[in-house]
Amino acid sequence: MKVRQLSGKKILKPCSLEWYEYQIDPYIGCEHHCHYCYTLNQNDTEKTEEIITFKDITGQLIEELAKLKPQTIYMGMNTDPYQPCDEILQQTRKVLELLAYRKFSVCMLTKSDLITRDIDLIKSMPGSSAGVSVAFQTERVRGLFEAYAPSNRRRIQALKKLKESGIETYALITPVMPFITDVDALIEKMSPYAETIWIYGLHMESKKDKNWKNVKSILKQNFPDLLEKYIDIAFKENHPYWLELQQQFKDLQREKKLNLEIRV
Repeated sequence: MKVRQLSGKKILKPCSLEWYEYQIDPYIGCEHHCHYCYTLNQNDTEKTEEIITFKDITGQLIEELAKLKPQTIYMGMNTDPYQPCDEILQQTRKVLELLAYRKFSVCMLTKSDLITRDIDLIKSMPGSSAGVSVAFQTERVRGLFEAYAPSNRRRIQALKKLKESGIETYALITPVMPFITDVDALIEKMSPYAETIWIYGLHMESKKDKNWKNVKSILKQNFPDLLEKYIDIAFKENHPYWLELQQQFKDLQREKKLNLEIRV
């Protein structure tokens, strides 16, 4: 993995999630390189193996935060704040230290148990929350789509530690891969440690996009009988497959009294 520094590009950006006004991505690019990720279609880096860091992340953030009143900042939208390089570079911890000092709070999303390093900071920021995302119930299948990300076991253990520390926790099951992801099995594993579970289906924008080409290649090699079904399902948000799945999850929610947010 090549790392280069950048200065002058804004760190604090508008957030597309309805609950948060701003987001921070401590890096541009992501070492986890999940083959289905929408960010693979972005052109912020010239090469997929390149990670861009900010030359003076806290110094720049001090200026960008100066005119904002304390609020919750989202972290984990376009890059994982706890990808492997952060163990050394610690840009995420530097951001958290500054936000905590300025009385901000955070909502964090990651695939890494490295987040437990910063429990002290997250816990010190009232109103903060932290979550992990999973998509596959077996390591064999997970390795096909996200080989460079930490195992589910490590993620769930991290979620457990976050919850035990008193931090508000949540989980994402995303993307739900049709006929591959066993959502019920993942809910069973996550529900003891997540106050809310968000479920998002696989949706692709264009057959020209890099993430679709990646998924298509994996399906062709490992699940050839599913390829045509995916071509039909992945590009249609109101496909009968998703509508039926929504109903199944709503039934499960009522039956087990779970706090599920269903977005498939």
